[in-house]
Amino acid sequence: MNINELDAELKGDGIVFLAYDGFLTQALIVAMTEALENESGTGNIGMTTSTNILTIFIELCQNMMNYSKYKKDLHMQDDSRGMILVGHDKKGQYYVLSRNLVDENDKKIITKKLEKIVSLDTDELRKYYRKMRKEGCDAHKKGAGIGFIEIARKCEKMIYSFEKVEDTYSFTIKAILKKAKDEKLKD
Repeated sequence: MNINELDAELKGDGIVFLAYDGFLTQALIVAMTEALENESGTGNIGMTTSTNILTIFIELCQNMMNYSKYKKDLHMQDDSRGMILVGHDKKGQYYVLSRNLVDENDKKIITKKLEKIVSLDTDELRKYYRKMRKEGCDAHKKGAGIGFIEIARKCEKMIYSFEKVEDTYSFTIKAILKKAKDEKLKD
């Protein structure tokens, strides 16, 4: 995505509360989470929506921090980089969008798991989540584990894509949140 595409995304989607592209650390994620909490408090965002935004934001940031495949030096060591946007679109829905680089193997793992996750209805997703938690499957393993199931439970729709970038893939995921009953819709 170039700067013009990003600008069009921002203008087309309405209000952006947070936009970041760069190196991620746990301290930075904590600071951005605090900023989102403050925005939620001053922006009349309901508790359910606020909690869901924060949960999805943290899950996507952790994913980027742990699995990004940006090369930071000539020794080809991986760098924890990614892009994340949190906003409110013109249709009255909040979203969290992230992008980072993944390798071919991660792309295969993520694709397989996300295809399953997005194919499930709400009841099936709840059962699948419970099963995965009980079995401890993918709890801390690489590539679209229980975190993406948690995201799917908090959002209305997940849209994801991969785009080839040299020897890696740009992985983009957009989680569009469910409209909460406690939310006062913005005009």
